[in-house]
Amino acid sequence: MTAATHSSVSPADADAADAVLLGLDPEQREVATTLRGPVCVLAGAGTGKTRAITHRIAYGVRSGLLMPASVLAVTFTNRAAGEMRGRLRTLGAGGVQARTFHSAALRQLQYFWPRAVGGELPRLLERKIQFVAEAGARCRIRLDRNELRDVTGEIEWAKVTQTVPADYPAAALKAGREAPRDLAEIAQIYGTYEQLKRDRGMIDFEDVLLLTVGVLQDRHDIAEQIRAQYQHFVVDEYQDVSPLQQRLLELWLGDRDSLCVVGDASQTIYSFTGATPDHLLDFRTRYPQATVVKLVRDYRSTPQVVHLANGLLGQARGRAADHRLELVSQREPGPDPVYAEYPDEPAEAEGVAGRVRDLIAAGVPAGEIAVLYRINAQSEVYEQALADAGVPYQLRGAERFFERAEVQKAVLALRGSARSGGSDDPLLQDVVELGSQVRAVLSSTGWTTEPPAGSGAVRDQWESLAALVRLAEDFARSRPGVTLADLVVELDERRAAQHAPTVQGVTLASLHAAKGLEWDAVFLVGLTDGMMPITYAKTDEQVEEERRLLYVGVTRARHHLTLSWALSRAPGGRASRRPSRFLNGLRPGSAALASRPGGPEAGAARKRGRRGPALCRVCGRTLTEAGEIKLMRCEDCPSDMDEGLYERLRDWRAGQSKLQGMPAYCVFTDKTLMAIAEAAPAEAGQLSMISGVGGRKLERYGADVLAICAGQEPAGADPDDA
Repeated sequence: MTAATHSSVSPADADAADAVLLGLDPEQREVATTLRGPVCVLAGAGTGKTRAITHRIAYGVRSGLLMPASVLAVTFTNRAAGEMRGRLRTLGAGGVQARTFHSAALRQLQYFWPRAVGGELPRLLERKIQFVAEAGARCRIRLDRNELRDVTGEIEWAKVTQTVPADYPAAALKAGREAPRDLAEIAQIYGTYEQLKRDRGMIDFEDVLLLTVGVLQDRHDIAEQIRAQYQHFVVDEYQDVSPLQQRLLELWLGDRDSLCVVGDASQTIYSFTGATPDHLLDFRTRYPQATVVKLVRDYRSTPQVVHLANGLLGQARGRAADHRLELVSQREPGPDPVYAEYPDEPAEAEGVAGRVRDLIAAGVPAGEIAVLYRINAQSEVYEQALADAGVPYQLRGAERFFERAEVQKAVLALRGSARSGGSDDPLLQDVVELGSQVRAVLSSTGWTTEPPAGSGAVRDQWESLAALVRLAEDFARSRPGVTLADLVVELDERRAAQHAPTVQGVTLASLHAAKGLEWDAVFLVGLTDGMMPITYAKTDEQVEEERRLLYVGVTRARHHLTLSWALSRAPGGRASRRPSRFLNGLRPGSAALASRPGGPEAGAARKRGRRGPALCRVCGRTLTEAGEIKLMRCEDCPSDMDEGLYERLRDWRAGQSKLQGMPAYCVFTDKTLMAIAEAAPAEAGQLSMISGVGGRKLERYGADVLAICAGQEPAGADPDDA
């Protein structure tokens, strides 16, 4: 292994190095040219952080200040590492190592294991879940498939926080972990799992980091050899490092400080895996002489999107919020974010699919559109809506709904019960209604009427089964008299219809899976309290992480951004849901009006003199044009006007105009008639809430208008009353 050398720079080298700096903004240039000592780059979403750090490495290499082999750049995903390597090659710094923490540690462990321990490195366990299952069985603790996933997650968390089995219960309790089983049981399984690996000569991915840390702590000669090789370190997404990764980084560094870290505390969304922004926020404490550079020029999103993102963080609380970055868009203005309220979830999905189709027709590629949701169980209704609209889609970070194991098992159980006709199925005895039949059958596959506590795979499984129950209820409501066999046919047809092309398809993804990606158009859906923030976010810290998750979603959008929610789950359901609290003060009119814009409560507030901004009752945008205010919607928003009623009102108005010898608009303007035809008021109080219908006109024309709206003939007005 060769140590780096610092050579003198010739004029030609200087010119080549300076060429790397072309096109960088002042802050990015400062990052690129600050090659000595510790550097902390606080980089907001879309500010070109990867560009800044790759150009920093390339500038150092091309100026002769850094030897390519002496630099190790680490990040968190293979995709990000591959992108970094590609950029470095393009910039003339192809010899630099860009790897994930695990990849870099495994490479070192494989090289030094024979010397440090002797023999070959133990085999790497690709999937630990089978060992966790066997450990549970040895402890006489039965775990279903989803509990296995969650217990495995707890073991991974314990290892990256360097918590041994005996200390797990206390550590989990202190950290507020939502454990899937009793803490003592998990500790027992964890200990048995570790013993199983030792007995069979296996290590897992967390062991790769732990063992590398152990070797570097115990063998100073090996540590010094690695430090002689790698003298300069760059760490991307530094807000996501775990305590174990931080310890490994410290051992790589030794007593040196040639370290550049890049991160954004406002994008910390993986704390459940052990990630913490504390290392980023404490960087100046550890390195008082550090250079700190803030990247706030946003090259990704329009000013309208950036304004909303800044507004979200402006309401945040906690330590990460104290270090938030105020982004400044560098792009031309674009459309305002659209806020869309729907009566129910199917209507929301249908509305989103319609808007997606319109964007594609307007020239936005399907691959540049994303629909993002909080949990994977929300995908099914959007898969169906997009399929119905003929829009290709692809799922990211999750199985297709009908390909999930719990859904396949449930459909198999439903098919079996349908085949028997219920006669031989004790679960269906005396059960007639389809929804009740489905709930009864699914109870054998893990369905319960109440959701399980906490998050994780168990909750995901329940949500998938709950989606099937809701689908059955909606199917029965739309087609009275259907049987279980009819439902199975419907499920088969839905599954077949959802095999949509994945090339250039609209992306369906959870907010977590969307991290690090971007699209021209983003739809953030299901934004109701209970989903965003998720219902099991109990503590202030957990709620703030949910806010950061929404911030990540907003900042994925380059140009078009739509935020939507449904007031009820199913058609005809009680409108009991409320838009996410995170949108309060950001959604037009939400700070001024506690009730729904345009509803009776809003009208009553106006009567009491507390008039707030007029809001479109379709998209929620603040209205400024007088005609739009009369309609209580944007001119280009969909109208639900009764055309026949509008024509009858126009005919009546023409008669009144002729009878009273005044222009028609003096009776009611066209916009007021349209508003009446859209609202179809049934009583005087509702009519009085329509802009353009004052007390005098209500008294003069109210009875006639209400009669026309009711489909009756108006009594007519006496011109002497005018």
